[in-house]
Amino acid sequence: MTTSPITTSVFDLFKVGPGPSSSHTIGPMKAAFDFRQRIAHLSIDIQQQAEAIHIHLYGSLSATGKGHGTDRAIVAGLMGWQPETTDPVALLKLLRDPTIVYPVPIGNHTINLSPQHIHFERVRYDSPYHNTMVLKLTSGDQTLTEQEYYSIGGGFIIRKGEPEIVPGSLSVPYPYGTMAELKAQLTTHTITLDELMMANEMALTGRSRMEVNQRLDQILAFMHKAVRRGLKHKGILPGSIRLSRKAPILFQQAKGMSQSSDSFLIFLNAYCLAASEENAAGGIVVTAPTSGASGVIPGLTYLAKHHFHYDRPILRAGMLAAAAIGFLVKHNASISGAEMGCMGEVGTASAMGAAFLTRCTQSIANIGPIEAAAEIGIEHHLGMTCDPIGGYVQIPCIERNAMGAVKAYNAFLLATSGAASYQKISLDSVIKVMKATGRDMSTKYKETSEAGLALSATEC
Repeated sequence: MTTSPITTSVFDLFKVGPGPSSSHTIGPMKAAFDFRQRIAHLSIDIQQQAEAIHIHLYGSLSATGKGHGTDRAIVAGLMGWQPETTDPVALLKLLRDPTIVYPVPIGNHTINLSPQHIHFERVRYDSPYHNTMVLKLTSGDQTLTEQEYYSIGGGFIIRKGEPEIVPGSLSVPYPYGTMAELKAQLTTHTITLDELMMANEMALTGRSRMEVNQRLDQILAFMHKAVRRGLKHKGILPGSIRLSRKAPILFQQAKGMSQSSDSFLIFLNAYCLAASEENAAGGIVVTAPTSGASGVIPGLTYLAKHHFHYDRPILRAGMLAAAAIGFLVKHNASISGAEMGCMGEVGTASAMGAAFLTRCTQSIANIGPIEAAAEIGIEHHLGMTCDPIGGYVQIPCIERNAMGAVKAYNAFLLATSGAASYQKISLDSVIKVMKATGRDMSTKYKETSEAGLALSATEC
């Protein structure tokens, strides 16, 4: 093996939680919950001295954290809430009244948390990741204990000082770190992509084949519930932009155009907007691979189920193919908007969606067209900025999910036209280009709301 193997579970990539941003809500909520657990194990002497918890946010967590609800997510995590079981309505109510305090248990007493304990730092912080948060348990001016966390996209977090996973310490039967290595495994062992992904998932999680399939069905159900909610909910999205929901209008329009060739695209747009608008409203969505891109895969899978009438086994196979692509991007570049711009979020989702569609149309997985579809999906999102107006995951994010899904569909068409073997650029190559592009991109265009469309806020 020339690279460290991918040891990410499908269900770490597809996570259930509240919107609007996996790196700004799900990640910080998980970090705050982890901090809560750690202070619960401190000595009684230290616990008795504790008077306050202070949270310091840096990078994009500071720049757009208010609009993304990072402060609410942190309060929720410190109170013991976890993403999948969070009540989104209750989450949106947190911190509305600045006079309300939130009790956090520390040993045999509680300390109160309020907005003044959350610090949106504007200074540059020496950190290996853009999205950094430091939580401190204090007594007066004394810091009793602190932890530093990095939110690296898609709800994934890293704690500073946490032992790194040594390559090979987590064993999978078919290790790979690149598409070239994945294809080599398929050839060497004469297995399909479905079989490889399932075997690795079972080894990583200890789940049986039936349990993996059941969880895939649950993930799809969460996605499709978000779509259905979004198709029904009307009105104005939260935040100062006062953006109106469009999904229900598009859905009704599509139903009235059933004889038109355009109805297919309008249905797809409606489904993607529906899930994205639910995410923007703080509803429960699935990271695919992030919350900011949580409309692409749900829209495409909803279309595949209700218009193409694919059955559960086909949808599961498509989801595993999508996960394989998401793993490769996360492993070799990043799915974080703060690291890659929106090509890391919607670009990856579009590539995953193209792989999903390509796999669904095959009787047996053929890796060539799947790779070509994913490569095309990423290639035509290179350089895409992340410049949300007001820090809200609304403009351009919601429509961008619909555009990403349409690009995914076109990438699928191009890759399955019989010319996949003519593709000159490999997926590994385009992921390398993606990483380099993200590294070269100005920070102003990476989820900080300091440039681009974000400067149009005064016009809204």
